[in-house]
Amino acid sequence: MTESAGRRRRPNVSAGLLLFRRGSRGLELLLAHPGGPFWRDRDIGAWSIPKGVVDDGEGLLDAACREFSEETGITPLGPFLPLGSIRQKGGKVVHAWAWEGDADAGAIVSNTTRTEWPPGSGRWITYPEVDRCGWFDAASARERMNPAQAELVGRLETALSEERTGGGDAG
Repeated sequence: MTESAGRRRRPNVSAGLLLFRRGSRGLELLLAHPGGPFWRDRDIGAWSIPKGVVDDGEGLLDAACREFSEETGITPLGPFLPLGSIRQKGGKVVHAWAWEGDADAGAIVSNTTRTEWPPGSGRWITYPEVDRCGWFDAASARERMNPAQAELVGRLETALSEERTGGGDAG
């Protein structure tokens, strides 16, 4: 995500969306692979829900929808199922929602970001913030995504299971 002029950010707070679909192969989740040279050859633990930093004064769900759209080119459509928040290893808190839909993972279009590479070289490169997306079953998603975010998959599975069985609040 690029930082726009005049936009104040909450650097330790992110918000994102987890797109899911149900079909003959069961539950599948759309994950994003970060772009850039640092992530180029990384797979296990590198994938993420499309997410990003929340602007000051911006609602968490609004930020999640904006980030999803910026990173995938897909406009998210509710209803949105709250998945709560998780804390990643570096201390960042990620607030997440799930939504059901479908998308062509090969057709994503991401915004770009800019960084100095290699660090300290004085050379700046621009690249897509997300270089690709993919659909994964729940077990594969847990393996590939940021370990702290894997908890979101379990929360989604629980919510969908309760929806199927009519569970939830008991009286």
